[in-house]
Amino acid sequence: MTLSDHLRSLPTPAKILLLLTVALLPIGAALVFSAVNGLREAGRVIRESSVREAHVTTEALNGLIARNALALRVAANANLRAGGGPVCAEARRILAIAPAVARSFELEDSAGTPICAVGDYRDLDRPPLLAPGDIREWVARDGKSLLVRVGVPGGSATTRLTLSEIRGAIGASFDTIDHIQIDDQRIVMDVFKRVSGADDKIVRQDISAGNGDLTVRYTLRQRSISTIERLMILLPVLMWALAAIISWWLVHRLLIVPLRRLQRAVVDFQPGSEAGLAMPEGLGPAMEIRELADAFSRAVERIDRSERQMAEALEGQTRLVREVHHRVKNNLQVIASLLSIHGRTADGAEAKAAYAAIGRRVDALSVVHRNHYAELEENQGIALRPLLTELASGLRGSTPEGTTPIRLELELDQVSTTQDVAVAAAFLITEVVEYAMLHAGAQPVEISLRRSSELTARLSLTSSGLLERNMDSNERKQFERIVEALARQLRAPLDRKLGTYSLDVPVFPPMERRVRGRTPRT
Repeated sequence: MTLSDHLRSLPTPAKILLLLTVALLPIGAALVFSAVNGLREAGRVIRESSVREAHVTTEALNGLIARNALALRVAANANLRAGGGPVCAEARRILAIAPAVARSFELEDSAGTPICAVGDYRDLDRPPLLAPGDIREWVARDGKSLLVRVGVPGGSATTRLTLSEIRGAIGASFDTIDHIQIDDQRIVMDVFKRVSGADDKIVRQDISAGNGDLTVRYTLRQRSISTIERLMILLPVLMWALAAIISWWLVHRLLIVPLRRLQRAVVDFQPGSEAGLAMPEGLGPAMEIRELADAFSRAVERIDRSERQMAEALEGQTRLVREVHHRVKNNLQVIASLLSIHGRTADGAEAKAAYAAIGRRVDALSVVHRNHYAELEENQGIALRPLLTELASGLRGSTPEGTTPIRLELELDQVSTTQDVAVAAAFLITEVVEYAMLHAGAQPVEISLRRSSELTARLSLTSSGLLERNMDSNERKQFERIVEALARQLRAPLDRKLGTYSLDVPVFPPMERRVRGRTPRT
């Protein structure tokens, strides 16, 4: 396949984008390259100027320190050995005639003990003693002055450089310096600070000062990009934006509008209608849109035909399932009736009791099937409340002749569950009620079903006939085995306590929860 064949096979938006990219890419690349190089060169020149200004300022600070150190050494060198008040007076006289130096000072002996002072030096730190000729600089504890100490024979001398003296020495006519700090690795002193513009670029520069004890930290500001420079940078972007707008308009006209018309036609289509899918007019000149409309028409026709066939098959299957359950229910009722007839004509109490026990279980299964048949109409699960109510009614009617009818007290919440759970629960209730009926006489049986969580309900059966007496009898052992087997079928541990059997049965979430979250069946 040739290149022209590949281009013809591309969709219309891709063709437009490709053509615009090829046409505008060289121009955009040249403009971006030129603008970036110019700005880079301008930034380099500004940055070098800022660094030079920082070095000049540092040299001015070094000159101030050196001038004060020299004057202090001269004032203290010849008179320190004499000690006492005349030393300070002589040093003060010498500094008074020295130009552009600090007038306050403190003299210390060779042990570092202050001899005298001119000015307040109570906050003075006591760094290690200095050898003659050495110089030490550090920031005062309050961060508002710079202390300079020189070593001389017989002791040392210390002077204080205030902020105003430092600012006067370094000057304040800075073009690009926004912030100056002096750092001695312990305390930082702010010398100068100016608020930068929001668009200014900030550069940090550290320069060593003094005798290496100080670091001058500079915050340098570079000139922000002007509006013309921004336009030069954004010109390729503006060109791309214009190309994007043109591309959007073409794509909108050729593709989006026809596709929206086609979408409305598909959305308005009602499955099962005789008219079928009506394609709109004005789908535009794009061949792809017309082909898509034809494909939609064919697909919708096939889907509609398939859905009709599936609906017919589902309806037939539903009728078949209903018929099966209906026949099972009728057959169980016939079996229950036959058991009842044979039980009345049976010889002996044991035979009658056996017929009655079997009839109760068949009737319980019949009740479950009848409720399951009703559940198929609504597809909401088997409702346990009407099922257990109907089951209780049947159990009351199955009381042996000559005995007081058993009383069943029901406290039931409206919950629903599956057929398997309903069968096991119905058999469990039948077993417990029958055992209580035969062993507790007229004592009532309480049946409670309360929702305990979103997916479980607590089923409790309480009767004095369930108290743990005569546990060693075969009948009791058989009863316990059956109840335990039914509990295992419900996948829940059976809780036996004071004549009460309780367990949690799985149920469906509440109806509003199922409708909102589309929760599947348990």
